[in-house]
Amino acid sequence: RDFCLSRGLGDVYKRQALTERGVHVEPIPWTKVGLQVFSSRVPVGATPEYLAGHYMLQSASSMTAVIALDPKPGERILDMASAPGGKATFIAQLMKNKGFLIANDVNPKRIAALTANLHRLGVTNCIVSNLDGRKLPERMKGFDRVLLDAPCSGSGIVSRDPQVKVKKSRQDLQSLSAIQKELILAAIDCTKSSKSKSGFIVYSTCSILVEENEDVIQYALTKRNVKLVDTGLGDFGVKGYVHSGKRRFHPKMALTRRYYPHVYNMDGFFVAKLQTVNTAKGEVKESIPKPISESEDVSRKRIREAKPKDPNGPKTKRPKMNSNPKVTVQLITRSELKNSKPSRKKLKKAKK
Repeated sequence: RDFCLSRGLGDVYKRQALTERGVHVEPIPWTKVGLQVFSSRVPVGATPEYLAGHYMLQSASSMTAVIALDPKPGERILDMASAPGGKATFIAQLMKNKGFLIANDVNPKRIAALTANLHRLGVTNCIVSNLDGRKLPERMKGFDRVLLDAPCSGSGIVSRDPQVKVKKSRQDLQSLSAIQKELILAAIDCTKSSKSKSGFIVYSTCSILVEENEDVIQYALTKRNVKLVDTGLGDFGVKGYVHSGKRRFHPKMALTRRYYPHVYNMDGFFVAKLQTVNTAKGEVKESIPKPISESEDVSRKRIREAKPKDPNGPKTKRPKMNSNPKVTVQLITRSELKNSKPSRKKLKKAKK
C-alpha cells in the first residue's frame, strides 16, 4: 500500500518514527510527500503518528490528481467528490491552510469519515457540504480550481479487489458514463471564467476504460468552452488515447495521463486537466475534429492517393462480369482416378 503525509513534517522524522515501530517504508520517487509501505508489524492506521494526524493513508495514484490540480494558498477550490478526504487533506496541505476549500460528497454516510479526517489532520480552511455534484452550479460558482474524482466502475483496482470484474454490468458502465458527463459539465460551470482570470478543472477516475475517461473529456470539449492543458506530471504516466478502435478523439488528448498497475505498481488511474476559455476576452475555442470510422478513413486515403484522370482521354469499357457464374464440380474416387490414367504402352505409341 502507499500513503501520503498530509502535514509538513521532515522526511527523516517520518521515516524514523515509522521504522522504529517496525514499518518498512521507502520514499516514492516521483513525489516529495509520499512514502510507500512494503511491510509492517503494526497496523499502519492505528499508530500514534496516524492518530496525531502526521499522515493520511491513500493510494499513490490518487496523489497524481492533486499534483495536477496544483492548488495555491489563498485560492477558492472545490473538491466535488471528496470522501473520505485523502485528496481534500492533500489540497489543504498544499494551500498551507490559507484560502477557501469546499469538500463535497453526495453520500451522507461518508461525510462522517471525511469530517473526522479533516479534524485529525488539522485542516482549518475547509467547509464540508453534502450536495449532489450535478446541482452545485445552482449553489456556488467562481472557483479558481475544481477537482472531480468521479465515481466510476473501479476497473483500475482489480488487482486488489477482483470482485470488481463481476460487480459491474454493461448497463452499469453506461449509467456511470452518463453521470460522469453530467458531473464534468457541472464542474466546468462552477469554475471561474472571467475576463481577468480563467479556472482549471482536473478530472480523474480509478478506471482504465475509455468510456469513463477519453469519452467523457471529448464530451466536455464539445459542450463547453474549455481546452486540454498539460497536467504537470511530466513524462510520468502513459499518454491518453488519441484514437481507440473506430473512435477518434481530440489530438490534445495525448496530454492526459493513464496509469496501469502492471507498469507503475499502483492502482489504475486516469488524469486530465482542463482550462476554461473566455471567448469574450478574444480567446478562440479550438475546433473539435469530427470522429470518423476506420472505413471512412481508409476510403479517404485511397481517394487522395488516386491520380487525377484526364477528362479528354479515351474511355475504356470494362467487360461485364457474370454475377452468378455456374460452376460444376465432378467427384472422382481414387479407384476411378487410377483407371483413368493412361498406361506406359499407350504413351509410347502416342509418341511414335
